[in-house]
Amino acid sequence: AVTAESGRKSRQAVRRLMEDNPGAISVVCGCWAQTDAEKAESLKADVLFGSGDRVKLVEAIEDALDSHERIVSVDRPFERREFEDLPAGAFSGHARAYLKIEDGCANFCTYCIIPYARGRVPSLPPARAGEKAAALAAQGYRELVVTGIEIASYGRDLEGRPGLSDVVCAISRAAPGLRLRLGSLEPTVVTEDFCRAIQKTGGVCRHFHLSLQSGCDETLRRMNRKYDTERFFSAVTLIREYFPGCAVTADLITGFPGETEEQHGETLAFITKCGFADMHIFPYSRRPGTPADKMAGQLTHAVKSRRAAQAQQAADRMKTAYLYSQIGAELPVLFETEAEGVSVGHADNYALVSAVGERLRGVVKNVKITGVSGEMLVGHIV
Repeated sequence: AVTAESGRKSRQAVRRLMEDNPGAISVVCGCWAQTDAEKAESLKADVLFGSGDRVKLVEAIEDALDSHERIVSVDRPFERREFEDLPAGAFSGHARAYLKIEDGCANFCTYCIIPYARGRVPSLPPARAGEKAAALAAQGYRELVVTGIEIASYGRDLEGRPGLSDVVCAISRAAPGLRLRLGSLEPTVVTEDFCRAIQKTGGVCRHFHLSLQSGCDETLRRMNRKYDTERFFSAVTLIREYFPGCAVTADLITGFPGETEEQHGETLAFITKCGFADMHIFPYSRRPGTPADKMAGQLTHAVKSRRAAQAQQAADRMKTAYLYSQIGAELPVLFETEAEGVSVGHADNYALVSAVGERLRGVVKNVKITGVSGEMLVGHIV
C-alpha cells in the first residue's frame, strides 16, 4: 500500500493466484485493502479484510469455506482505540522472534499513506509486553525485535504516557539475557535520557535504524518530517556516544517533488557526514491520496533513479568502511544457519558473521573478527 506501484503489483499477484487456483478460497487483506477498498472489492476475493480486526481473519476464512459466501470487513482506522494483541511473533525454527508494541502512526508525512491505513497509535502496555517477552524467552528465543508501525510514538495513548525506553526496560526486566533489537526509530525519540535508559539494560543490540528520508532541511520540511538535519545528527552522535562501535543505518528517499540538484547534493554530503553502516534507498514513488502526489515539481523516473544510484554508491562505500572497521573486534553473534561446517549469524550490530563451527544454531558465541568477505565479516569463535 505504500506506493501506487506496490498496489498495482498486489492486484496482479491476486489475479494471477485466483486464475491459477480456481477452486481455492481467495483472501485479500492488509493496508492496501484498507486504503483502496474499492479496487480491492473489484477483485471479488472470497474474503476481504482491512488492517483491523485481524484476530478474526482465520474465523472469516473458515466461515467463507462453510457458507460459500463472500465476507467483507473493512473498518474505519481512526475509530480504533485498543491495541490488537495478536498471538503472532514467534517462528518455528528461528532464533529471533518479534514483539509488536504499537500500531498506527500520526506523523502524516506528505508522501505516506500509512496513517490512513493504520489509524491512530494504540500501544501494548509495558506489563503485557514484558509477559510476552518472557514467554518468547521461555520458548528458547535468544533475540527479540521490538517493532511496530512507528515505535517512537509508543505510549501516547496509555495512562501515564510511558515512552519507548520505559517499555524496553520493562521487557528487559521480564526477560533478562534476551537480546533486544529495536525497530526503525524516528530521530526525535533519541535523547540523552533515552540512550542512558536503554544502555543500562545491557541487552539492547548496538544497531539503530533511523528514519532519515532526506539530508536537506527544505526537503524535510516539505516531507512534513518533524526534525532537521541538525537534530538528526545530534541523534546519531548520542547513539554513538552511548553505544561505541554501533551500526547506525537509515532510510532515504531520492527525487522528492521539487528536489533540486543542489538539494540532492546536500543530501549526499549529509549522509557521508553521518557515516552510516548501511542504508535503504528508494526513488520517490507517487502515492495517490497523499499531499506529495499533488505537489508541483514531480521529477522523471530517470532523475529519481540516477539520484538513488548516486546515493547508493555513497552508501556502499560507507558500508565497506564500517565492515573493515570491525576487524579485530570481538562480537557476540547469534548463529542462525549452518552449512559444511561453517555457521553464519548476526552480531549485535547486525553485521552478518561467519565462523567455523557446528551445531550452533540458536546459540550466541563471541567471534573475533579477522576479515571481510563481500558483505560478510569472517572470524573465529573465542
